[in-house]
Amino acid sequence: MTKLLHNQTSAGVMPLKPTIHPTAIIHPDADLDPSVQVGPYAVIGEKVKIGADTTIGAHVVISGPTEIGVGNHIFPGAAIGLEPQDLKYKGAESRVRIGNHNRIREYVTINRATDEGEETILGDHNLLMAYSHVAHNCILGNRVIIANNVALAGHVEIESHVTIGGVLGIHQFVHIGTMAMLGGMSRIDRDVPPYMLVEGNPGRVRSLNLVGLKRMGITGEEISQLKKAFRLLYRSDVSFTQAVDQLAILGGGEPLTHLQRFLQSSLNAKRRGPMPGSRK
Repeated sequence: MTKLLHNQTSAGVMPLKPTIHPTAIIHPDADLDPSVQVGPYAVIGEKVKIGADTTIGAHVVISGPTEIGVGNHIFPGAAIGLEPQDLKYKGAESRVRIGNHNRIREYVTINRATDEGEETILGDHNLLMAYSHVAHNCILGNRVIIANNVALAGHVEIESHVTIGGVLGIHQFVHIGTMAMLGGMSRIDRDVPPYMLVEGNPGRVRSLNLVGLKRMGITGEEISQLKKAFRLLYRSDVSFTQAVDQLAILGGGEPLTHLQRFLQSSLNAKRRGPMPGSRK
């Protein structure tokens, strides 16, 4: 149930000024922390839970079951937790789960998952810019930046610290590795390996995301290993599968190990396989 704000004083309990705009519509079974602020004409439905210090802008629609953590700022016009845009959806009680300290800008849409008990998940400290779309069953890590007008199809998984340029589409079931950077207006129809810079239509691996690696504090030795890996994967005459198998001989740093695990999983899983690059 939505709770009233109160302030404990020496004279007793004194109501504070409400933080819910009188034009907002909130279902009586929604669970809002007393510190949540709700703007004009927002609609918050049944089975929605919103944590402390979260701001809900004007005309936002949040449908349940949806759980939103603390310190989030949801800007005007966003729509969260509505039914998936999936013809297979038959009314199952699926969910959206959003972590803490995210900024969800104007008119972002985040759909809940398709099947019973499944979730669409957004982690912590992410920025979703205006008009971006997160489809059913997507999983986003932490500190992901998604620029304007990006569309994520169903079942996309994005690891932490990824930057995605604007006006870009990502095919369903694609997996984006950590610290990758995707150039604006690209077509992303394959798995993007971690630490890589990808752009183009069709998208291609162009180079290591060196600026991002340095900003994240990856050591010089680890970057040197990743450079050798990049040359083996994308600039050698060895087949791509053989190159993945040979990555282990380049060293044992965690970034290199993660890259090898990611590529092996991408090659073996029933997904779309890793994004190609120029083999020259």
